[in-house]
Amino acid sequence: MGVGLRLQARRALLAYMAPPYHEAPPAQKRVLLDEFTHTTGYHRTYAQWLLNHSEEVLQAVVRHPRPQRYGPDVLDALVQAWDANNRKCTKCLIPYLPTLLDALERHGHLHLTDACRTQLLSMSAATADRLLRASRIQDLHGISTTRAGTLLKQLIPIRTFAQ
Repeated sequence: MGVGLRLQARRALLAYMAPPYHEAPPAQKRVLLDEFTHTTGYHRTYAQWLLNHSEEVLQAVVRHPRPQRYGPDVLDALVQAWDANNRKCTKCLIPYLPTLLDALERHGHLHLTDACRTQLLSMSAATADRLLRASRIQDLHGISTTRAGTLLKQLIPIRTFAQ
């Protein structure tokens, strides 16, 4: 099964199989399509579309991910500041970050370079949320062990003054 194939390998296979697929009679096209779907793991209709539009697909520009702007030292400092601030939301954290960083450095909990400090102070709340996403996911807890109490099941007398 082609589930583990990388995109480059699937595109190379598409470039290899598209010309014979275009020239083949319908019976042979079914066989080629079966081989292509089995190798790539694509759904049959998507594989058929790819083979019919291979020129467009192969000419499409593959986008490369952006290089990371914030390094691991910036992420570590942000997580420490977030932990020190009781894990508040980043919209509340970012305005107080300069004061918080000064306090953490003064007490020896954090040692920042000038470049790291500049990056932390210029960071937006949305970027901080994206960077803290991995730390939030790690802290998810399991099933709650709280059980329903008996308070609501008790009869509570209600005093009425209408007599």
